[in-house]
Amino acid sequence: MQYGTGIRRAALAMATASAATLLMTACQPGGNGAGAADSPSGVPAKPAASSSGAPTSSATSRPSGAGSASPAGQGSASATSTPTAKACADTALEATMYQADVRPEGTGTGAAIVEFTNVSGKACAVQGHPTVAGAGNGSPEKNHPLTVTQEGSASRVVVAPGGKAWTKLTFVQVQGEADGYCESGSTPVTYPTLVVGLPAAGAHQVALDDGVLAECDDKVTVTAVSATKPS
Repeated sequence: MQYGTGIRRAALAMATASAATLLMTACQPGGNGAGAADSPSGVPAKPAASSSGAPTSSATSRPSGAGSASPAGQGSASATSTPTAKACADTALEATMYQADVRPEGTGTGAAIVEFTNVSGKACAVQGHPTVAGAGNGSPEKNHPLTVTQEGSASRVVVAPGGKAWTKLTFVQVQGEADGYCESGSTPVTYPTLVVGLPAAGAHQVALDDGVLAECDDKVTVTAVSATKPS
């Protein structure tokens, strides 16, 4: 009888220990208790709330827009824009003149291109239609203004250092040989140099690089100064 009682007590003690082990296992983090069922495997649990009630996160916050690309057209203007260029001073431009490839039929100059080169160290702007005067005997003090007909619309042209801008002058063409004649009956006029004025950018005395200017009626058609070289 003593032997049987001992066996029953030993069995009871083992059953009690097993129950305690199962209870402890259920209470461990990551066990298969009720707390684990709220967070399926592989899905992170919702961040714990802070004392203010807002969720907290271990990720480091980043200021808005930092380290990310800005949407097109937003936030880039201040980084890429340059200050507005001022009007070119007369000393910033060097003018030269040569005969145009496309000019009216005749024996005079017909048409010429005036080329302006920015010789300063910074960008500047030109805009508008030039004025034109013939310099009598090559002297600007003896200017004879020509009647100007403007052609095309004017737009602002920013000329970089070393860059160029152009305008085209088309004259009433001289006809015939030798000294020629004017269809209007007037006498052809020859000017050694012209004085070409740009609005807000000074007056520039220029001579043809291959001869002298001959024209009729003291009239000229001018294009607006442009970033595109005319023909």
